[in-house]
Amino acid sequence: MSDDRFIEYAGHFRLVRKVAVGGMATVYEAEQLGPAGFAKRIALKVIHPQYARQTEWLQLFIDEAKLSANLMHGNIVQIYQLGEVAGEYFIAMEFIQGPTLRSVIDRHWEIGQRIPVHLAAYVASRVCRALDFAHNFVAPDKRRLDIVHRDVSPGNIMASWDGHIKLADFGIAKARTSIDPAAGRQMLMGKKHYMSPEQILGLNVDARSDVFAMGVVLFELLALEPLFREDITQLAIDEVAVLPTPNIRAKIPGLDPELEQIISVALSKDPAHRPTAAAMGRDLDRWCAGQAHVPTPDLLHDHLAKLFPTTYQPLTRHPAEQTSFSNLKRSAKRSAVGAENGRRRWWPPW
Repeated sequence: MSDDRFIEYAGHFRLVRKVAVGGMATVYEAEQLGPAGFAKRIALKVIHPQYARQTEWLQLFIDEAKLSANLMHGNIVQIYQLGEVAGEYFIAMEFIQGPTLRSVIDRHWEIGQRIPVHLAAYVASRVCRALDFAHNFVAPDKRRLDIVHRDVSPGNIMASWDGHIKLADFGIAKARTSIDPAAGRQMLMGKKHYMSPEQILGLNVDARSDVFAMGVVLFELLALEPLFREDITQLAIDEVAVLPTPNIRAKIPGLDPELEQIISVALSKDPAHRPTAAAMGRDLDRWCAGQAHVPTPDLLHDHLAKLFPTTYQPLTRHPAEQTSFSNLKRSAKRSAVGAENGRRRWWPPW
């Protein structure tokens, strides 16, 4: 008797509301449904149809799911499933209840208060841990993947209401085993204001490129303004890769010299002079441990509750926010009909 067993399960999803629309996909808050009234809150990322029809962009979407699926780390958004219904591809993933760092930065700017330095350093240290895990990840078949995120930015870092930090969106991640639509083209993959010099120049990138981006993010957390501002691509290239790095101390008066040094080294234009994500994370943890208020998830939790008093509450579904995803619904019906017509299902009916 063979030990190979397959359990067929046609997934059912209920879409609750649209959370965000990106350049390549739309993200919904959803529920994954199962037998006996089982329901799990998830995020469902659905690729835009125009990209699903283009082989290389669809492959990039698929690679995101395949790369991220086994990145099981407390500071990385978990991937549950890659699915396809009538040509529409989706990724089911962990749903994070809480704001992005972009929202945190914008809210602090709005109220005219800086983010507490110890919390900013703590957030950065957690992202460094996530990056270190991804950079050094070895696949189940023992291959080292050399994953580079390539899109570390405030919009792709989330804080849960209970004070935990999650790195999201490996949508344009580069790995030894994945294709790269930008290879050999004059195409920038990522957000140019967070790119390393080598990335914005279209050169080969490795893990140290993400460390540069993390330095840019930490600067912005502390300064409440971007380090790089140019929107015209050629000017942005000059700003990031050619011109001297802006004076950090002048931009963030009173910054602890040790923390300034951590940021400055991460922002080295020469990748060889940057630390690894692990080393940057250790330096930040060491700095945090020496503070009068040692940052913890509880402290971040309290800060977020005060920062977002009107939205810091359990999410509830509102009838006006119902969303439909027709092909998923049709698939669910087809699966149910197929089961009733003779396919043996492995769960009891409900």
